[in-house]
Amino acid sequence: MFLVNPAASSVTPRTQVVIQKALSADNQVTLAETIRRDHATRLAREAAQNEYDLVVVLGGDGTSNEAANGVAGSETALAVLPGGSTNVFARTLGLPDDPVEATGILLETIENGGPRRIGLGSVNGRYFLFHAGLGFDAAVVAEVEKRGRLKRYASHALFVYAAIDTWLRHYDRRKPAFRIRHADGTVIPNSKFGICLNTNPYTYLGSRPLNLTPDATLNRGLVMVSINSLRLLHMLSLVSGALRGSTAFHKSSFVNYKADVEEFYVEGHRPFPYQLDGDYLGEVTRLHFEYAPNILSLVVPNPSLVGLPPIKDD
Repeated sequence: MFLVNPAASSVTPRTQVVIQKALSADNQVTLAETIRRDHATRLAREAAQNEYDLVVVLGGDGTSNEAANGVAGSETALAVLPGGSTNVFARTLGLPDDPVEATGILLETIENGGPRRIGLGSVNGRYFLFHAGLGFDAAVVAEVEKRGRLKRYASHALFVYAAIDTWLRHYDRRKPAFRIRHADGTVIPNSKFGICLNTNPYTYLGSRPLNLTPDATLNRGLVMVSINSLRLLHMLSLVSGALRGSTAFHKSSFVNYKADVEEFYVEGHRPFPYQLDGDYLGEVTRLHFEYAPNILSLVVPNPSLVGLPPIKDD
């Protein structure tokens, strides 16, 4: 199945036709287009129920997330192509921004080794591919989505603007938003900003990755980063360190860092926003996080980038 979100920032009719022809050269291909939120999940689930070998997604990170939730737990594999404004997951896997060029790499990967089984994070039963954001992070995503039409033309600048605007006007920086209860009994009583990672980097600023941890890979448990300060100097230090690839902020007094996490709960001091893979999902007062190993079959062009061993030659 070639699953396309025609409304995604980088998707054009010409690109869609070129990619479909490339996929059809050696495969039987069914085209499916999304028309509303969560439609990709239903289409991908139908592909899995009908025992399709592969679902190739052309869209943004939100469409990839929906498709992953449709095929997770099945034998149907997932492949992602960059069709959105940021394309965090596709770039994390080592794909270029050009979707036609990325298609050639995917087809070569399939021919030379095929998909790999990977783990995913889960929040209240919904899977995420690369990260979940809580509190301030999700509030920024909410502000970006209010200006959705601008994402196609100024995505990275829009995110920077939204982050500054949210910090100044749209988020309570003084009061903690939630507590975190880990399965081992550890409790983080107060947090204003949380990021749970299944891969690294956390996101991209233009061509620069924001690296938060080397411990977030597709064959290990989750990494939970909890931040209890939104002071300007602390935030600037965190961002500048992430751009340099430094993880020195892990030892900061305002940061709690925990790797190889299998399960935890987030309990709100008040309703707090959250997002999965860049998709804003509203405000809640409680979330249950779990790690699901080997739940998804994924085409991985560059395994070393996400902590997977190389495919061995027969």
